[in-house]
Amino acid sequence: MTATDSRREPDTGARAAAIYALVAHRLAAFYDHQYWITQAQAAALCSDWLARAQQSLPLSERKLLADLSDQLASQIRDSLSREAGLYTAHELMESLDPRHVSELGASIMDECVRLLKDSQL
Repeated sequence: MTATDSRREPDTGARAAAIYALVAHRLAAFYDHQYWITQAQAAALCSDWLARAQQSLPLSERKLLADLSDQLASQIRDSLSREAGLYTAHELMESLDPRHVSELGASIMDECVRLLKDSQL
């Protein structure tokens, strides 16, 4: 399943988009402020993103999405130099705007969809 396919499935698309947004925010906070967002903060942020999609999920599912975003953001953080991380965080934050087209963002979204599928949520 690709990012485009996930947008056709409202539940998967919204969940994958929430993971993506959390990854973007985690990396931005880390590279801009040397701060890692807590699981509680991520679950609350997830709730905000789902509300924008006019959806809601139980706290247990939001926590799972927060955990998945933590896994992916940690992998990205651990594999990049500071300069590459700054660029990636900026690009992901920019691509939260649906009008912004980003190959990097599309590849991260594909990974979000894969994580979601693997979690069987």
